[in-house]
Amino acid sequence: MKLLSSSSASLALLVSAASSKALARPDNSTYYNPVLPGWHSDPSCTQVDGTFFCATSTFVSFPGLPIYASRDLVHWKLVSHAWNRESQLPGVSWNTTGQQQGMYAPTLRYRDGEFYVICEYLVTDDNIGVVFRSKDPFRDEAWSDPVIFHAGTIDPDLFWDDDGKVYVATQSIILQEIDLETGELSQPPISLWNGTGGVWPEGPHLYKKDGWYYLMIAEGGTELDHSITIARSRRLTGPYEAYERNPILTNRGTDEYFQTVGHGDLFQDADGHWWGMSLATRSGPDWEIYPMGREAVLFPVTWDEGEWPVLQPVRGRMSGWTLPQASRDVPGDGPFNSDPDVYDFEAGTAIPRNLVYWRVPREGAFTVTADGLQIVPSRNNLTGTPFSETTPELSGQQGLSFIGRRQTDTLFTFSVDLTFHPQEAGQEAGVAVFLTQANHIDLGVVLLPGSSSSSCASRRKRETAETQQLALRFRAEGTGGPPEPKTVAVPTDWLDAGPIRLSIEAANATHYSLAAAPAADPAARIIVGTASAGLVSGGNGSFVGSLVGAYATCNGAGTRTECPEGGNAYFNRWRYSGLGQYVSETEIV
Repeated sequence: MKLLSSSSASLALLVSAASSKALARPDNSTYYNPVLPGWHSDPSCTQVDGTFFCATSTFVSFPGLPIYASRDLVHWKLVSHAWNRESQLPGVSWNTTGQQQGMYAPTLRYRDGEFYVICEYLVTDDNIGVVFRSKDPFRDEAWSDPVIFHAGTIDPDLFWDDDGKVYVATQSIILQEIDLETGELSQPPISLWNGTGGVWPEGPHLYKKDGWYYLMIAEGGTELDHSITIARSRRLTGPYEAYERNPILTNRGTDEYFQTVGHGDLFQDADGHWWGMSLATRSGPDWEIYPMGREAVLFPVTWDEGEWPVLQPVRGRMSGWTLPQASRDVPGDGPFNSDPDVYDFEAGTAIPRNLVYWRVPREGAFTVTADGLQIVPSRNNLTGTPFSETTPELSGQQGLSFIGRRQTDTLFTFSVDLTFHPQEAGQEAGVAVFLTQANHIDLGVVLLPGSSSSSCASRRKRETAETQQLALRFRAEGTGGPPEPKTVAVPTDWLDAGPIRLSIEAANATHYSLAAAPAADPAARIIVGTASAGLVSGGNGSFVGSLVGAYATCNGAGTRTECPEGGNAYFNRWRYSGLGQYVSETEIV
């Protein structure tokens, strides 16, 4: 463990003392962080008529920019996605080459009966600024096509001044007026503040309070030096005076379990109390195992008239203002983030809102049918050639046949029943822990080269099973040294037993176990492989977090983006259950 430096220790004691004095109340509430567990980075939040709303980053995943709603700040329901149709940004997703490009940090605001989400979509050669609008955030279709603007940097804030003019502040902390109808930005940008000297001054948010313009930013980069700092001015355009006790929120230089604390937003509840949300990583100072990536944490804030805000340090167990009364009375048809998945994919039902793709999927790749969730395989497997300029059709840019949900618990079980009758060698379907195309852990059912299969002739299946026509294959890619691949023949008595149940279990905080069994006989379970969660921590996915889900591929066979026929996979009985949440290195709730 890292020890506190003397300066960091003094800062921590100062902030802790101030927070304890400001927030000590006989009716304080206790809650646990993260309140939005799983990959939910760069949260931005607002409150309207007693309902809280938050948006988070999604990078290349689709649908993007989720909108969560809560009545009590603890139970968060996924009610929509601001970016939910390919037609909102035609062709952009398929032209995105990087694993961590896409929708960077959004800002969510409410003004005159309308919600606004402003964000920038980062691609190789440009940033595409987008402003989505909605009068009904509980429905996907209510989100508008975006107004496009072009800014040189990311992390846009949206701020209305008292005269009604609207401004955008972005990374490097520059300010421009924006026309929300056309996307036109005023020129030249006005530099507001360089921060306190930390690298990457970014994630700005402006607030007008008590005659002051407060400018809160992130500094230090989104790793162990991450922090939140603040300055204020009597004029929007400055000059801005830095708070002498900056940073106002950080866990850098400590041995706290929650690290990388930074990039936050402040908002009030219906009683006028101030709160904040920021990102944090449950890694401890070693910063080696954190498969869920950057998650959203809640902290109470004291902000007295004319004073600087005091932010309570982020911990797993928090105590602060009285929380609103617990309630799950939130409109919309999406799931609550911490609820289990119980999906049977009955014909005519929609794909659940919390299941996402890696880029916009190919049309028809995912369909709910009478046989369950049909996944049409992609030529590229979960790795493909993600950075290749010579085989773009295998890069994953034009649709990766993977669908997953966020890992939202330290300890969990995930399982799904697979019906799969491959016809060509290399056709494969399975389950995975997926961070990026360079960081994932897979268990697939695969038809090996040199064998054949028939979905209707069980005798032939038994005969060819002796030559390993079907196999369970465990493979992994990722940070550090991945384990050796492992192949196990599918037992012959499984071939006529119906679907195969594939499962992923995190029985501890550091490793996954991947297993298979006949769905009709779960006791015959075979653990095919285990892998370190370090493989899906950081690396090529330091901005994102792990998904668990299902995939299908023909492993490069076929032409262009089409696989040979016969490799469609059908998934039923999708189950995810959280078993425990670490809120410190030793405490599970």
